[in-house]
Amino acid sequence: MIKGKVWKFGDDVNTDVIYPGKYLSITADPVEMAKHSFETVHPNFIKEAKPGDIVVGGKFFGCGSSREQAVTCLKHFGIKAIIAESFARIYYRNAINLGLPILVCKGISSKVNQGDIVDIEFETGKIKNTTTGEELQATPLPAFIMEIINTGGLIPYLRQTAKK
Repeated sequence: MIKGKVWKFGDDVNTDVIYPGKYLSITADPVEMAKHSFETVHPNFIKEAKPGDIVVGGKFFGCGSSREQAVTCLKHFGIKAIIAESFARIYYRNAINLGLPILVCKGISSKVNQGDIVDIEFETGKIKNTTTGEELQATPLPAFIMEIINTGGLIPYLRQTAKK
């Protein structure tokens, strides 16, 4: 289980908003990438957000391009999870492949506010807004996906399982 402060975003948050395309050719350093997370829609995100926080989105979070940098920047910033009403399929897959927990939770947008504190149990999909006391049910992550996330992503998972 993890606990964190919510950073709330709306519907159709695209990969250019998460990690601006103008930085794609400038850096491959994930720590440097993290410094540009959400800068076009929330310029103070880097100064105000803290490692361990949680991003909450509306519908179709991560739409746009297939760039992995839009996951990499959040993971290396220290975001512990992303919860949204729905995700672009490639963004969802990129998050799992890179080891960033991601949950689909219908109704999350209307049940949490910026700054709320939430507890998340990935295996059961239970989310508790500890600020309001409200409990929500997300789609739980299957055991094999939790294994991928817990080993840091698909590549570390494959390396680990290849040794067995």
